[in-house]
Amino acid sequence: MKKVAIVFNGGTISMKVDPRVQAAVPSLSGEEIIAMVTGIEKYANIESYNFSNVPSPFVTPDDMMKLSKYVKDLLNRDDISGVIVTHGTDSLEETAYLLDLTIKNNKPVIVTGAMRSSSELGYDGPANLSAAICTAISTEACGKGVLVCLNGELNSASEVTKANSMSLSAFRSPGFGPLGIVDNNQVIFYRDNLTRHHIDTEIIETKVSLIKCVSGIDSRFIDFCIDQGDEGIVIEGMGRGNVPPKMIDGIKRALNKGIVVVLVSRCFEGRVLDTYGYTGGGKQLRNMGVIFGDNLPGQKARIKLMLSLGITSDVKEIKEIFEKGLYNI
Repeated sequence: MKKVAIVFNGGTISMKVDPRVQAAVPSLSGEEIIAMVTGIEKYANIESYNFSNVPSPFVTPDDMMKLSKYVKDLLNRDDISGVIVTHGTDSLEETAYLLDLTIKNNKPVIVTGAMRSSSELGYDGPANLSAAICTAISTEACGKGVLVCLNGELNSASEVTKANSMSLSAFRSPGFGPLGIVDNNQVIFYRDNLTRHHIDTEIIETKVSLIKCVSGIDSRFIDFCIDQGDEGIVIEGMGRGNVPPKMIDGIKRALNKGIVVVLVSRCFEGRVLDTYGYTGGGKQLRNMGVIFGDNLPGQKARIKLMLSLGITSDVKEIKEIFEKGLYNI
């Protein structure tokens, strides 16, 4: 029987309502959660580890890097067939994406959580965890990169996003759909993810900010980032990758200071491209030296830029990390 390590990190899956504050707070240990997954001993031997017990908004990029090292050490053990990470759903996609970029191992790594606390009817934690265990022991899950498993669906960490604040099917892959499903304890894959990347670093540069474009926005947020000593800025532009004209001078100042600027779209689906030639359009931004981030949402582009800056400050090298194979690089 295969052995699976489960690394617990708090989040809603570990919460129940505290009557004093009349709201859900982290309360359950990993062992208490596993005890609710009845019959799992017939499928796998489980080792549980309590890495942290915090709500997901508390998780920082530095915490994610420590978790990556922790998971790598478990994967390096010959007796471990796969690793499951439980996590709060608010920042789950960022942690999963960082793990996917930094871990190069064919053994399955599954990230899961819950949308309802253990005090709510329909608590989904045990079902999500049992599906994650089935995935971790599946040979079909090997070499698929980090997978996100909730509501019986398996999504790639590089594609998935939290698309709903309350639904059990909150995690979706816009434009692509899930890689597979877990049905009746069986893991079934319908497609593969062919665009996986790996960034070999144990260092992360956290001085990277994310700015979302809205109508009429100017350069004040960019100038603040410059004054704070940021090493990188991710801009969630409009549409195909365009910004209001009042941002241009700020972007120029950032680039002149050696700050790496990455452009993605605030749209839920689609990629950025230098289609438009007006002031603030993608063509001008590309000619200025802004790096294009394909179809990544802002939060994931920020994680990727943090890791990229952890290995190099060379803009050409970072451009290649983001654009190779996507923009004739």
